[in-house]
Amino acid sequence: MTRASELIQSAQRTLRLEIEAVQDLLPRIGDTFVRACELILACKGRVVVVGMGKSGHIGKKIAATLASTGTAAFFVHPAEASHGDMGMITRDDVVLALSNSGSTAEIVTLLPLIKRLGITLISMTGNPESPLAKAAEANLDAAVAQEACPLNLAPTTSTTAALVLGDALAVALMEARGFTAEQFAFSHPGGALGRRLLLKVEDVMHAGEQLPRVPRGIALKDALLEMTRKGLGMTAVLETDGRLAGIFTDGDLRRALDRGIDIRNVDIDTVMTPHGKTARAEMLAAEALKIMEDHKINALVVVDGDDRPVGAFNLGDLLRAGVM
Repeated sequence: MTRASELIQSAQRTLRLEIEAVQDLLPRIGDTFVRACELILACKGRVVVVGMGKSGHIGKKIAATLASTGTAAFFVHPAEASHGDMGMITRDDVVLALSNSGSTAEIVTLLPLIKRLGITLISMTGNPESPLAKAAEANLDAAVAQEACPLNLAPTTSTTAALVLGDALAVALMEARGFTAEQFAFSHPGGALGRRLLLKVEDVMHAGEQLPRVPRGIALKDALLEMTRKGLGMTAVLETDGRLAGIFTDGDLRRALDRGIDIRNVDIDTVMTPHGKTARAEMLAAEALKIMEDHKINALVVVDGDDRPVGAFNLGDLLRAGVM
Protein backbone atom coordinates (compact mmCIF):
# COMPACT_ATOMS: atom_id res chain seq x y z
CA MET A 1 0.00 0.00 0.00
CA THR A 2 1.39 3.37 -0.97
CA ARG A 3 1.81 6.32 1.39
CA ALA A 4 -0.92 8.21 -0.50
CA SER A 5 -3.46 5.41 -0.13
CA GLU A 6 -2.67 5.06 3.58
CA LEU A 7 -3.25 8.77 4.13
CA ILE A 8 -6.55 8.65 2.25
CA GLN A 9 -7.75 5.60 4.20
CA SER A 10 -6.83 7.26 7.50
CA ALA A 11 -8.75 10.42 6.60
CA GLN A 12 -11.78 8.48 5.40
CA ARG A 13 -11.81 6.40 8.59
CA THR A 14 -11.77 9.56 10.67
CA LEU A 15 -14.66 11.04 8.72
CA ARG A 16 -16.72 7.85 9.00
CA LEU A 17 -16.22 7.66 12.76
CA GLU A 18 -17.15 11.30 13.26
CA ILE A 19 -20.20 11.04 11.00
CA GLU A 20 -21.37 8.00 12.97
CA ALA A 21 -20.85 9.87 16.24
CA VAL A 22 -23.00 12.77 15.05
CA GLN A 23 -25.71 10.41 13.82
CA ASP A 24 -25.72 8.69 17.22
CA LEU A 25 -26.70 12.02 18.80
CA LEU A 26 -30.06 12.10 17.03
CA PRO A 27 -31.98 9.69 19.32
CA ARG A 28 -30.60 11.49 22.39
CA ILE A 29 -32.33 14.76 21.54
CA GLY A 30 -35.32 14.42 23.83
CA ASP A 31 -36.65 15.46 27.21
CA THR A 32 -33.24 16.29 28.68
CA PHE A 33 -32.39 18.52 25.72
CA VAL A 34 -35.75 20.28 26.12
CA ARG A 35 -35.04 20.74 29.84
CA ALA A 36 -31.67 22.33 29.07
CA CYS A 37 -33.30 24.71 26.59
CA GLU A 38 -36.01 25.68 29.08
CA LEU A 39 -33.45 26.40 31.79
CA ILE A 40 -31.54 28.71 29.48
CA LEU A 41 -34.68 30.42 28.17
CA ALA A 42 -35.73 31.11 31.77
CA CYS A 43 -32.29 32.45 32.66
CA LYS A 44 -32.26 36.12 33.74
CA GLY A 45 -28.49 36.36 33.41
CA ARG A 46 -26.06 34.81 30.98
CA VAL A 47 -24.87 31.36 29.99
CA VAL A 48 -21.37 30.83 31.39
CA VAL A 49 -19.56 28.08 29.49
CA VAL A 50 -16.66 26.26 31.17
CA GLY A 51 -14.36 23.53 29.90
CA MET A 52 -10.72 22.41 30.16
CA GLY A 53 -8.33 21.48 27.36
CA LYS A 54 -9.98 20.55 24.07
CA SER A 55 -13.39 20.79 25.74
CA GLY A 56 -12.47 24.36 26.59
CA HIS A 57 -11.77 25.16 22.94
CA ILE A 58 -15.16 23.71 22.00
CA GLY A 59 -16.74 25.61 24.89
CA LYS A 60 -15.37 28.90 23.59
CA LYS A 61 -16.94 28.25 20.20
CA ILE A 62 -20.28 27.29 21.77
CA ALA A 63 -20.26 30.46 23.89
CA ALA A 64 -19.53 32.55 20.79
CA THR A 65 -22.31 30.87 18.81
CA LEU A 66 -24.81 31.37 21.64
CA ALA A 67 -23.85 35.04 21.97
CA SER A 68 -24.23 35.70 18.25
CA THR A 69 -27.64 34.04 18.04
CA GLY A 70 -29.52 35.80 20.82
CA THR A 71 -28.36 34.03 23.99
CA ALA A 72 -26.02 36.15 26.14
CA ALA A 73 -23.02 33.94 26.85
CA PHE A 74 -19.30 34.00 27.59
CA PHE A 75 -16.55 31.51 28.38
CA VAL A 76 -14.72 31.20 31.71
CA HIS A 77 -11.64 29.01 32.13
CA PRO A 78 -12.41 26.71 35.09
CA ALA A 79 -8.88 26.90 36.48
CA GLU A 80 -9.09 30.71 36.46
CA ALA A 81 -12.52 30.49 38.08
CA SER A 82 -10.88 28.83 41.08
CA HIS A 83 -8.53 31.80 41.36
CA GLY A 84 -10.90 34.75 41.25
CA ASP A 85 -12.89 34.50 38.02
CA MET A 86 -15.75 32.76 39.86
CA GLY A 87 -16.74 36.32 40.73
CA MET A 88 -17.80 36.73 37.10
CA ILE A 89 -20.65 34.27 37.66
CA THR A 90 -23.87 35.39 39.36
CA ARG A 91 -26.90 33.63 40.81
CA ASP A 92 -28.92 34.67 37.76
CA ASP A 93 -26.60 32.85 35.36
CA VAL A 94 -26.64 29.33 33.98
CA VAL A 95 -23.37 27.37 33.88
CA LEU A 96 -22.86 25.04 30.90
CA ALA A 97 -19.96 22.74 31.81
CA LEU A 98 -18.21 20.60 29.21
CA SER A 99 -16.17 17.52 30.13
CA ASN A 100 -16.00 14.30 28.15
CA SER A 101 -15.12 12.28 31.25
CA GLY A 102 -17.42 14.28 33.49
CA SER A 103 -14.77 14.20 36.18
CA THR A 104 -12.33 16.94 35.14
CA ALA A 105 -10.77 18.06 38.43
CA GLU A 106 -10.87 21.81 37.71
CA ILE A 107 -14.61 21.63 37.01
CA VAL A 108 -15.52 19.22 39.81
CA THR A 109 -13.77 21.61 42.23
CA LEU A 110 -16.28 24.30 41.25
CA LEU A 111 -19.39 22.17 41.83
CA PRO A 112 -19.80 22.82 45.60
CA LEU A 113 -19.60 26.59 45.06
CA ILE A 114 -22.02 26.46 42.11
CA LYS A 115 -24.46 24.49 44.26
CA ARG A 116 -24.00 26.74 47.28
CA LEU A 117 -24.78 29.83 45.22
CA GLY A 118 -27.83 28.14 43.72
CA ILE A 119 -26.57 28.58 40.16
CA THR A 120 -28.30 26.45 37.54
CA LEU A 121 -25.93 23.84 36.10
CA ILE A 122 -26.18 22.12 32.73
CA SER A 123 -23.53 19.59 31.78
CA MET A 124 -22.36 18.13 28.48
CA THR A 125 -20.48 14.92 29.13
CA GLY A 126 -19.63 11.55 27.65
CA ASN A 127 -20.44 9.79 30.92
CA PRO A 128 -23.97 10.15 32.39
CA GLU A 129 -22.78 8.48 35.64
CA SER A 130 -19.99 11.00 36.21
CA PRO A 131 -19.90 13.50 39.12
CA LEU A 132 -20.56 16.41 36.75
CA ALA A 133 -23.52 14.77 35.04
CA LYS A 134 -25.10 13.79 38.37
CA ALA A 135 -24.67 17.30 39.77
CA ALA A 136 -26.36 18.95 36.78
CA GLU A 137 -30.04 19.73 36.44
CA ALA A 138 -29.77 18.56 32.83
CA ASN A 139 -27.00 16.49 31.26
CA LEU A 140 -26.54 16.56 27.49
CA ASP A 141 -25.21 13.15 26.49
CA ALA A 142 -22.24 13.60 24.11
CA ALA A 143 -20.83 10.08 24.50
CA VAL A 144 -19.02 8.49 21.55
CA ALA A 145 -18.12 4.88 20.87
CA GLN A 146 -14.46 5.68 20.17
CA GLU A 147 -12.15 8.51 19.26
CA ALA A 148 -10.97 8.82 15.67
CA CYS A 149 -7.44 8.84 17.06
CA PRO A 150 -6.04 5.32 16.38
CA LEU A 151 -4.82 5.23 19.98
CA ASN A 152 -8.34 6.19 21.15
CA LEU A 153 -6.74 8.94 23.21
CA ALA A 154 -6.68 12.33 21.44
CA PRO A 155 -10.07 14.12 21.67
CA THR A 156 -11.37 13.98 18.09
CA THR A 157 -14.74 12.29 17.70
CA SER A 158 -15.78 13.44 21.18
CA THR A 159 -15.03 17.11 20.47
CA THR A 160 -16.91 16.92 17.17
CA ALA A 161 -19.95 15.50 18.95
CA ALA A 162 -19.79 18.22 21.61
CA LEU A 163 -19.46 20.92 18.98
CA VAL A 164 -22.48 19.65 17.03
CA LEU A 165 -24.54 19.31 20.20
CA GLY A 166 -23.63 22.88 21.10
CA ASP A 167 -24.74 24.07 17.67
CA ALA A 168 -28.03 22.19 18.08
CA LEU A 169 -28.58 23.91 21.42
CA ALA A 170 -27.79 27.38 20.04
CA VAL A 171 -30.05 26.99 17.00
CA ALA A 172 -32.94 25.58 19.04
CA LEU A 173 -32.69 28.56 21.41
CA MET A 174 -32.39 30.97 18.49
CA GLU A 175 -35.61 29.67 16.92
CA ALA A 176 -37.41 29.58 20.28
CA ARG A 177 -36.59 33.26 20.79
CA GLY A 178 -37.74 34.18 17.27
CA PHE A 179 -34.28 35.64 16.61
CA THR A 180 -34.33 37.63 13.35
CA ALA A 181 -31.80 38.27 10.61
CA GLU A 182 -31.68 41.93 11.61
CA GLN A 183 -30.88 41.03 15.23
CA PHE A 184 -28.18 38.70 13.95
CA ALA A 185 -26.76 41.55 11.90
CA PHE A 186 -26.36 43.80 14.94
CA SER A 187 -24.00 41.27 16.51
CA HIS A 188 -22.05 40.98 13.24
CA PRO A 189 -21.63 44.62 12.13
CA GLY A 190 -18.17 44.25 10.64
CA GLY A 191 -16.98 42.84 7.35
CA ALA A 192 -18.93 41.30 4.51
CA LEU A 193 -21.48 39.62 6.79
CA GLY A 194 -22.40 42.91 8.43
CA ARG A 195 -22.78 44.65 5.09
CA ARG A 196 -24.94 41.85 3.78
CA LEU A 197 -27.26 41.89 6.76
CA LEU A 198 -27.45 45.58 7.65
CA LEU A 199 -27.45 47.28 4.27
CA LYS A 200 -30.87 48.40 3.05
CA VAL A 201 -32.09 48.93 -0.49
CA GLU A 202 -32.15 52.70 0.06
CA ASP A 203 -28.38 52.53 0.65
CA VAL A 204 -27.64 51.11 -2.81
CA MET A 205 -30.44 52.39 -5.07
CA HIS A 206 -30.15 55.18 -7.65
CA ALA A 207 -32.72 57.89 -6.88
CA GLY A 208 -33.73 61.36 -8.04
CA GLU A 209 -32.17 62.32 -11.37
CA GLN A 210 -30.24 59.06 -11.42
CA LEU A 211 -33.43 57.03 -11.69
CA PRO A 212 -34.13 56.02 -15.33
CA ARG A 213 -37.82 56.57 -16.14
CA VAL A 214 -39.96 57.15 -19.20
CA PRO A 215 -43.71 57.60 -19.74
CA ARG A 216 -45.93 54.98 -21.34
CA GLY A 217 -46.27 55.31 -25.10
CA ILE A 218 -42.77 56.70 -25.65
CA ALA A 219 -40.84 55.36 -28.61
CA LEU A 220 -38.49 52.53 -27.72
CA LYS A 221 -35.53 54.36 -29.28
CA ASP A 222 -36.10 57.25 -26.85
CA ALA A 223 -36.35 54.83 -23.93
CA LEU A 224 -33.02 53.34 -25.01
CA LEU A 225 -31.47 56.80 -24.86
CA GLU A 226 -32.70 57.18 -21.27
CA MET A 227 -31.22 53.80 -20.39
CA THR A 228 -27.90 54.82 -21.92
CA ARG A 229 -27.82 58.12 -20.02
CA LYS A 230 -28.53 56.51 -16.64
CA GLY A 231 -26.36 53.41 -17.17
CA LEU A 232 -28.38 50.85 -15.23
CA GLY A 233 -29.35 48.64 -18.14
CA MET A 234 -33.04 49.31 -17.45
CA THR A 235 -35.73 51.94 -17.17
CA ALA A 236 -38.96 52.23 -15.25
CA VAL A 237 -42.06 52.95 -17.34
CA LEU A 238 -44.60 55.26 -15.69
CA GLU A 239 -48.35 55.68 -15.91
CA THR A 240 -49.63 59.24 -16.35
CA ASP A 241 -50.22 59.46 -12.58
CA GLY A 242 -46.62 58.47 -11.84
CA ARG A 243 -47.32 54.90 -10.77
CA LEU A 244 -45.27 52.03 -12.12
CA ALA A 245 -46.57 50.64 -15.41
CA GLY A 246 -43.67 48.37 -16.24
CA ILE A 247 -39.95 47.88 -16.55
CA PHE A 248 -37.77 47.55 -19.62
CA THR A 249 -34.31 45.98 -19.36
CA ASP A 250 -31.47 44.84 -21.55
CA GLY A 251 -33.04 41.38 -21.37
CA ASP A 252 -36.33 42.72 -22.78
CA LEU A 253 -34.36 44.32 -25.61
CA ARG A 254 -32.72 40.99 -26.49
CA ARG A 255 -36.07 39.24 -26.44
CA ALA A 256 -37.55 41.91 -28.72
CA LEU A 257 -34.72 41.40 -31.20
CA ASP A 258 -35.22 37.63 -31.04
CA ARG A 259 -38.88 38.16 -31.96
CA GLY A 260 -37.86 40.20 -34.99
CA ILE A 261 -39.42 43.43 -33.69
CA ASP A 262 -38.25 46.58 -35.48
CA ILE A 263 -36.98 48.48 -32.44
CA ARG A 264 -36.80 51.72 -34.46
CA ASN A 265 -40.57 51.80 -34.97
CA VAL A 266 -42.16 50.44 -31.80
CA ASP A 267 -43.25 52.04 -28.54
CA ILE A 268 -42.17 50.98 -25.08
CA ASP A 269 -45.57 49.50 -24.18
CA THR A 270 -45.13 46.73 -26.76
CA VAL A 271 -41.87 45.40 -25.38
CA MET A 272 -41.83 46.25 -21.65
CA THR A 273 -42.50 43.78 -18.86
CA PRO A 274 -45.81 44.91 -17.32
CA HIS A 275 -45.17 46.15 -13.78
CA GLY A 276 -42.46 43.60 -12.94
CA LYS A 277 -40.92 42.69 -9.59
CA THR A 278 -40.22 45.57 -7.21
CA ALA A 279 -38.47 46.32 -3.93
CA ARG A 280 -39.07 48.76 -1.09
CA ALA A 281 -36.46 51.24 0.12
CA GLU A 282 -36.59 49.94 3.71
CA MET A 283 -36.06 46.33 2.63
CA LEU A 284 -32.74 44.66 3.44
CA ALA A 285 -30.53 44.55 0.36
CA ALA A 286 -30.05 40.82 1.00
CA GLU A 287 -33.84 40.32 0.71
CA ALA A 288 -33.86 42.17 -2.61
CA LEU A 289 -31.00 39.99 -3.83
CA LYS A 290 -33.05 36.88 -3.08
CA ILE A 291 -35.94 38.26 -5.17
CA MET A 292 -33.54 38.80 -8.05
CA GLU A 293 -32.03 35.33 -7.70
CA ASP A 294 -35.42 33.61 -7.40
CA HIS A 295 -36.75 35.31 -10.54
CA LYS A 296 -33.46 35.39 -12.47
CA ILE A 297 -33.54 39.14 -13.02
CA ASN A 298 -30.69 41.66 -12.96
CA ALA A 299 -32.44 44.85 -11.82
CA LEU A 300 -35.28 46.03 -9.61
CA VAL A 301 -37.38 49.17 -9.42
CA VAL A 302 -37.90 50.54 -5.90
CA VAL A 303 -41.43 51.80 -5.22
CA ASP A 304 -43.09 53.69 -2.37
CA GLY A 305 -46.39 52.89 -0.67
CA ASP A 306 -48.34 54.29 -3.64
CA ASP A 307 -46.44 52.13 -6.15
CA ARG A 308 -44.52 55.13 -7.49
CA PRO A 309 -40.87 54.50 -8.43
CA VAL A 310 -38.40 56.18 -6.09
CA GLY A 311 -35.24 54.33 -7.11
CA ALA A 312 -33.66 51.47 -9.00
CA PHE A 313 -30.59 49.26 -8.73
CA ASN A 314 -28.98 46.28 -10.40
CA LEU A 315 -26.74 43.35 -9.50
CA GLY A 316 -23.67 45.50 -10.08
CA ASP A 317 -24.79 47.86 -7.30
CA LEU A 318 -25.18 44.94 -4.89
CA LEU A 319 -21.81 43.54 -5.89
CA ARG A 320 -20.07 46.87 -5.28
CA ALA A 321 -21.79 47.17 -1.91
CA GLY A 322 -20.49 43.73 -0.87
CA VAL A 323 -23.95 42.18 -0.56
CA MET A 324 -23.03 39.31 -2.87
